[in-house]
Amino acid sequence: MTTIQRQPRYEVSDRLGRIALGQEPAELVIKNGTLVNVFTGELQEGIDIAIAAGRIAYIGQADHTIGDGTKVIEARGRYITPGLLDGHMHVESTMLTVTEFAKAALVTGTTGVFMDPHEIANVFGMEGVRWMHEEGRELPLKVFTTIPSCVPATFDLEDAGAQLGVSDIEEGLTWPGVAGLGEVMNFPGVVYGDPTMKGEIEATIRAGKAVTGHFPAEDDRMLQAYLAAGVSSDHETVTREQALAKVRLGLHLMIREGSAWQDVKEVIKVVTEDKVRTDNISLVTDDVYPQTLLRLGHMNHVVRRAIEEGVEPVTAIQMATVNVARYFGLDGDLGSISPGKIADMLLIDDLNSMVPSIVITDGEVVAEAGQLIKPFPAYEYPEKAFSSVRLQRALTAADFRLLSQYETHQTKVNVVRVIENSARTAKHTAVLPVKEGVIQPDVSQDVIQLACIERHQGTGQISLGFATGFQLKHGAVASTVAHDSHNLLVMGANTEDMALAANELAACGGGMIAVRDGKVLAKVAMPIAGLLADRPVETVAEEVAALEDAWRELGCPIHAPFMTFSLIALPVIPEIRITNRGLADVTEFKLIETEIGPVS
Repeated sequence: MTTIQRQPRYEVSDRLGRIALGQEPAELVIKNGTLVNVFTGELQEGIDIAIAAGRIAYIGQADHTIGDGTKVIEARGRYITPGLLDGHMHVESTMLTVTEFAKAALVTGTTGVFMDPHEIANVFGMEGVRWMHEEGRELPLKVFTTIPSCVPATFDLEDAGAQLGVSDIEEGLTWPGVAGLGEVMNFPGVVYGDPTMKGEIEATIRAGKAVTGHFPAEDDRMLQAYLAAGVSSDHETVTREQALAKVRLGLHLMIREGSAWQDVKEVIKVVTEDKVRTDNISLVTDDVYPQTLLRLGHMNHVVRRAIEEGVEPVTAIQMATVNVARYFGLDGDLGSISPGKIADMLLIDDLNSMVPSIVITDGEVVAEAGQLIKPFPAYEYPEKAFSSVRLQRALTAADFRLLSQYETHQTKVNVVRVIENSARTAKHTAVLPVKEGVIQPDVSQDVIQLACIERHQGTGQISLGFATGFQLKHGAVASTVAHDSHNLLVMGANTEDMALAANELAACGGGMIAVRDGKVLAKVAMPIAGLLADRPVETVAEEVAALEDAWRELGCPIHAPFMTFSLIALPVIPEIRITNRGLADVTEFKLIETEIGPVS
């Protein structure tokens, strides 16, 4: 096992100074590259960079720093950029452990991330957060944590496996490597003075750390009250108009480009058309699948997308490096190539493609030509992490049959309508047949059965509803990835397959599955908290690709369907969701009945 040794600048500054003066040799010198200067926006040709003790000692013509033991990398014809930083992401969305994610992200040029582990927090509380935080502390990829702010996302509409309060946040903020408060999704609570939200934000501000936000609404008064409370960023902006309003108010705008939510095309217009200054804008991923990591990359893909939409390459790189570091107050160490800074940098042949040929972290080459060349430490999750799916009993088809409250042949119901490539849902209604007292799904209307089962305490609680927009015509799907409380979600065209899907997931410790006619078509087992796979990224990506194929076999044509499905239980984004307690009207912030009433 290797352990990352990172020394603070004050411990090595004398040595760096001697190297700069030519009194000592550097450990590594990169020669003749074109420096992407994120301070001035320049491309400086013929630049050398001298490195020692994991930090930068000298920039310019560095022959005087080369000694007999100095390693020299020739960079002629290549660009030298700072390592890329992701200012908001959830490692759990990659379906990988922090270690396996880091392996996949590093080779693409990401050298640091600011993760919000609120998914595992909803299952195992601060204990789960600490597992992921400690795993990340030992990796060549710099993993900073923002302590989850909303666990559960709501207290009145759902039940999670854990609950965090102000004292938990205060404790977490003292951990080394914690950069702030995770996305504050309960924006109504912030605006209207919820004591928990107020206490968490105040604790973060007192600690001198960032309060990251989540504001999907369009109410100007609420937005300004939200900012006044201390929240300083947002990644839920989906229109150019929202972006302009937010940057004008001084909010740090995080423009998201993940696997499912792809906002760069629209939101980047605030840069390309409105020509606003970009100092207070950064690029983030939020949620990325394993196959996206392998096929497109990580932050290099987001930077590439900004360039494709008309942003100058140096500006796009600034939004994924120095701007991120400044927002979190870590620009003294990260985000730029400057004497004294940590030597995290990339060598890239073409700025438009953003594919690094060499990745350097802490002054060492960790990846070359898309391959890791540095060993990674192993991290063992405790046995407890593998036993998070607790059902009261095995489920049967009868558990998924919704009885009508009326003696009728057809009845009107509330339906959750999903929107492709959007985290939002719409409140929809449908008239469905009733047979022998049971409300029937109707695939001809694209209305299928939906269920959410409490899986943390084994209470046996099941809520039933209906969904539309997936165009599922056969079989069933299930997932223990069900933001944010991560209960067991099941959806299908028939109740027998729904029961099979649920029981199969419980047996393997959680994950995602698709079944048809009593057979498993595809399964991605995620036994760690029901959220993370215990396998390499290549294996998980293959399994996820098979799952995508299975969704299509069941009739679903939409993009990233299992991400859309996993968000169908999140009662903090409008308009309607299903939780273990029932259907939640998010605009009214209350539970509602699935059945509206009989139709004559």
